[in-house]
Amino acid sequence: MCDYSLHNVKSRPAKVGDKLTTHNFNTGTRGFAAPQDVNTAVCVLPGTELAFANKVKCVSSRLLGWKATELNHATAIFRQVNKEEPRTHHDALEFPDGQIVMLTDLLEGQEATVLQLPAQPVTEAEKQAQQRVAHVG
Repeated sequence: MCDYSLHNVKSRPAKVGDKLTTHNFNTGTRGFAAPQDVNTAVCVLPGTELAFANKVKCVSSRLLGWKATELNHATAIFRQVNKEEPRTHHDALEFPDGQIVMLTDLLEGQEATVLQLPAQPVTEAEKQAQQRVAHVG
């Protein structure tokens, strides 16, 4: 999916094999874009598996500001968190150790490949779980 702050940005769905980079869209969030078209957000469904070209780097807040952190992982599964809160970031990555990092906290310019998309929903509950929560207000 594409985070709420990317709703006014041109977008397209992710496909298996897509080469993506983390990109700052100047909307208050980072997301994925194809390197050949950085003005189009590539929306990823929850459950999509991604492989990064290198260990993932993100920012973490510290007592005295921000610090870049390198995780010991180069693979992740895309998740959505805080879906009941309409005006907050939802897009996140879950790493093999269970750590969840918000997509907007990843450093810009990191390369990732879409390995696998989630299975298509069979039941109505599965379909709703893959859909974006409606915007309130």
